[in-house]
Amino acid sequence: MTKRLLLGNDAFCEGLIAGGVRFYAGYPITPATEIAEAMSRRMPEVGGTYVQMEDELGSMGAIMGASATGVKSATASAGPGMALMQNELGQSIVAEIPLVVINVQRAGPGIGNATRSGQMEVMQSRYGSNGEVPAVVLSPSSVEEAFWLTVKAVNFSEMLRTVVIVLGEGMLGLQRAVVDLPDYDDIKLAERPRPSVQPDEFLGNYNANALSDVPPIADFGAGYKSILSSVGISRRGGGDISVLGLSEDDQDFTIRRLHQKILDRKNEITLFEQLMTEDAEIVYIAFGTQALSAIGAMHEARAKGIKAGVLRLITVWPFPEDIVRTCCAKARAVVVPEMNLGQVRLLVGSALANTGIKIVGVNRVDSITITPAQILEKTKEVLS
Repeated sequence: MTKRLLLGNDAFCEGLIAGGVRFYAGYPITPATEIAEAMSRRMPEVGGTYVQMEDELGSMGAIMGASATGVKSATASAGPGMALMQNELGQSIVAEIPLVVINVQRAGPGIGNATRSGQMEVMQSRYGSNGEVPAVVLSPSSVEEAFWLTVKAVNFSEMLRTVVIVLGEGMLGLQRAVVDLPDYDDIKLAERPRPSVQPDEFLGNYNANALSDVPPIADFGAGYKSILSSVGISRRGGGDISVLGLSEDDQDFTIRRLHQKILDRKNEITLFEQLMTEDAEIVYIAFGTQALSAIGAMHEARAKGIKAGVLRLITVWPFPEDIVRTCCAKARAVVVPEMNLGQVRLLVGSALANTGIKIVGVNRVDSITITPAQILEKTKEVLS
């Protein structure tokens, strides 16, 4: 282990490198600019490549191409840049190109406030792209977790052949903490499924026959037939797609398989932290930096004789409805603190529909963190 004083954005960079990323293309945008700056230095040091692109669209196009050659690739941005990336992000998911995208959220809306922080892109991370594509989204709460969770993001993207978004925040990206960094050679890395047959026997990347399949992908330039289509899968053989697009059956199969390959591995990719929920009469459900305030409120509540617990969501999408229901089994009420106007609260409400559990939010959109005292005040109000 090596102790390092790291900026949160530096921790994201080191997580990408430890995860095996060797190509980064990006465009600077506050509060994520330090990621581009650090990767411009670090990529050459580890034998990788850094390219500064002309904009966010170009960044996504570059990492799509690099990943198609077999190189683990990533980029980073903030809210307005993420909005611009949605077309290419969706195309990458349909073409099943493994990528990691880090979103260091600023306050919105529109261009937003570049020097402020928020948690306003939970829904964008899931529903930003057109056409009913699935999403895998992870959210760290600390600088140290930013490192480890980014490593996992790279592994999940390779394992699932999809895009994984790391949902950071400005206040996390720009804070510093001492992190114990391991020897990167000791970290277990996942690799995308590659062909196990000779090039003349490989029918193309879209030889998927079951809804749970993650088909092999051949590296461009390796002598294999490589098909990466932003339309979807044809099962007629060899991945051929007519000029008119997919048949009705293939259209249905494509969308359902893109979702099912993730849902069938949901237990493996659903990460969460459960604290004192076994007997909790009130459960705080939070993600990212605001989960730390929830944990502080939990300890204060317990000191006052209130049975409080915390469910910290680390995997935000796919949303863990079953985990929410289990953790809230004995709860009278749920409090959801978040720096938006209730995006996760809406999901919690859906998961706990018809249970009779009261669900309330503690919400700030002024970019200032929610305090444990504010959560505790809402707790007393709910339980009175």
